[in-house]
Amino acid sequence: MILYSWNVNGLRAVVQKGFWDWLAASGADVAGLQETKIQPGHEADFGHTEAYRAVWLSATAKKGYSGVGCFYKADPLAINRELPDAGFHGEGRLLHLEYPDFHFLNVYFPNGGRGPERLDYKLRFYDAFLTHAETLRQTKPIVACGDFNTAHTALDLKNAKANEKTSGFLPVERAWLDRFIAAGYVDTFRMFVTEGGHYSWWDYRFKARDRNVGWRIDYFFVSKELVPRVRRAWIASDVYGSDHCPVGLELDV
Repeated sequence: MILYSWNVNGLRAVVQKGFWDWLAASGADVAGLQETKIQPGHEADFGHTEAYRAVWLSATAKKGYSGVGCFYKADPLAINRELPDAGFHGEGRLLHLEYPDFHFLNVYFPNGGRGPERLDYKLRFYDAFLTHAETLRQTKPIVACGDFNTAHTALDLKNAKANEKTSGFLPVERAWLDRFIAAGYVDTFRMFVTEGGHYSWWDYRFKARDRNVGWRIDYFFVSKELVPRVRRAWIASDVYGSDHCPVGLELDV
């Protein structure tokens, strides 16, 4: 089973840059998208393709903001939206597709860079997500993908020292990823690639992508029970259209 995750930074925009061709050629069984920026009620503009069905969770808190979606070939057993805590509803951040062998969680984690209140929201969202994942994990393993909005270690961004006080690389954010991993979730890319220099997001400014001055903030994590079934994990840095690139995971199922 081939799975993809991609922060498209506006689905309407990326559609004009070859998204449908990418999806058709990707071989994805499921593609989880983040930051779709679709307004509620406009999802039908994208609908289903011949090969894929689609499901959406768009933000109601404000227009043109956040939002997640999934294109999938095989119908899941169930589809759920949002975290259980209603305090986190409205920003369109989590889609849960249940498959026979695992729970697929497509998440767009909050950005903590807009002041202390948003950083607090991000950290509380992180904790609520881990609690939710652990509850689901009691029934079957977890695949969690998306834009986590945090680079885990100094290997995961170009300029670590300069960003130690920047949200996305704050000690408190990185400590949560430590706790997530300690709880039994495995960064699948790091199963195969241990060196730095591999990124999934580049600032649009300063030709950052041309110079590969980036951050690795998009991940596929699996609960450790699934590790023996991980065949490969990769960053598709040759795919353009967004300031992020897709990341992929292949599982034996």
